[in-house]
Amino acid sequence: VAQHFLASYHIECTDEVKQSVVNTMGTFQDIVAEKCVEYFERYRRRTFVTPKSYLSFIGGYKAIYKEKFANVGSLSERMRTGLAKLMEAEVSVNQLSKELVMKEKDLVVASKKADEVLLEVTMKAQAAEKVKMQVQKVKDKAQAIVDDIAIDKAAAEEKLEAARPALEEAEAALQ
Repeated sequence: VAQHFLASYHIECTDEVKQSVVNTMGTFQDIVAEKCVEYFERYRRRTFVTPKSYLSFIGGYKAIYKEKFANVGSLSERMRTGLAKLMEAEVSVNQLSKELVMKEKDLVVASKKADEVLLEVTMKAQAAEKVKMQVQKVKDKAQAIVDDIAIDKAAAEEKLEAARPALEEAEAALQ
């Protein structure tokens, strides 16, 4: 009976494995029949294994097989998709690795240029600092002269103020 119902049903296996499935179905039917007899002997209640229950068992097997086969197919498709994505990622990683090597070369060149510019700026900054120090020295000397002049001016103005009454008397005496 199982041979008849499973012969046209597609199972993804060799003919030898398919025949083993058919034989296993028959073996289960025989085991259930034996258990029915044991049940009667133990509990004195009759149970029967009918062709309908056997066909139901085969139908259940087909339904479970179909469900599991679809599940495995789905998992297989997901795995194929995942592998394709991994291959795409590998290509991308290889491309990015090549670009990284090029960028690293560019970075080395840019780093050398930056070091040269930094050295030049440092040298100019040092030169500017020297000039600034020289200008500061000149400024300090000029400030010292201005301070001396201010002191001399203050002293001269003080002497002028002291001499002003005599100047005014002299002007008054003329004219």
